[in-house]
Amino acid sequence: MIRQGLNGFMMALADSVPGVSGGTVAFIMGFYDNFIGAVDDLLRGNRVRKKAAAKYLAKLGIGWAAGMVLAVLALSSLFEHHIYKVSSLFIGFIAGAIPLIVTEEKKHFKRGACGIMFLLAGMLLVVTIGLINGGSSSSVLNLGEFSVPTAIKLFLIGALAVSAMFLPGVSGSTMLLIFGAYIPVISAIKSIITLNFQVLPSLLCFAAGILFGAATVVKAIRICLKRYRSQTLHFIIGMMLGSFYAIVMGPTTLSVPLDPLRLESFSIVFCLMGLALVLGLQRLKSRLQ
Repeated sequence: MIRQGLNGFMMALADSVPGVSGGTVAFIMGFYDNFIGAVDDLLRGNRVRKKAAAKYLAKLGIGWAAGMVLAVLALSSLFEHHIYKVSSLFIGFIAGAIPLIVTEEKKHFKRGACGIMFLLAGMLLVVTIGLINGGSSSSVLNLGEFSVPTAIKLFLIGALAVSAMFLPGVSGSTMLLIFGAYIPVISAIKSIITLNFQVLPSLLCFAAGILFGAATVVKAIRICLKRYRSQTLHFIIGMMLGSFYAIVMGPTTLSVPLDPLRLESFSIVFCLMGLALVLGLQRLKSRLQ
């Protein structure tokens, strides 16, 4: 119970920040396949599998909820006022996570040109989404004003975000960042926690997208990791590399846009903290095992 709760807590902290995936944490700590299998069993398994999956996910969920509430209360103001330091932290985490994943799955990273093709495809997907959204003058959403176009966009963003969250690569929060929805969603969740329900209709549309994405993508991920693991892992690493672009451009998605992360605003101290966090998770995994 304690171990699953701690796993869920660490996933929530990762899911709440752009550039860091709960799936990456699950992969580093060695319970990713169990997590994906449990979600799929809960949706499509028989009665026995559903019951076992529900118990496992409930334990994860308790820790995840505690971590998410803690993260939301702190991150909305932290991200607004210390964006460059936080972005540097994310870059360090991703830079540290990539070699760990490659090391864990090294036998699947010997595909030559085929692997490079999938890696480049993953990079291209994330960068293209960022470029398309960055060209929009109305990329930052206002969840306080409910409208049909906003509801549709939130539904689609929710589906994409949860799909990314399940992958040990680009995070759901990075997808929110790419579409200019990170700060609006974090702030809206904080408003609900403080009993301000003006944003509730918009959040319900976002939640509906999350449920739809979870129901459709988990089976595909499970099949890809089982039958095409090498290609899938190369694609995931490509998305992680592409997420550096989203993190660098993150300051431009704030309600008051700032300049992208540059060399002079980059914090080597916070980057090293991100690297240390990855190494800490790896060591925690070894101790738990």
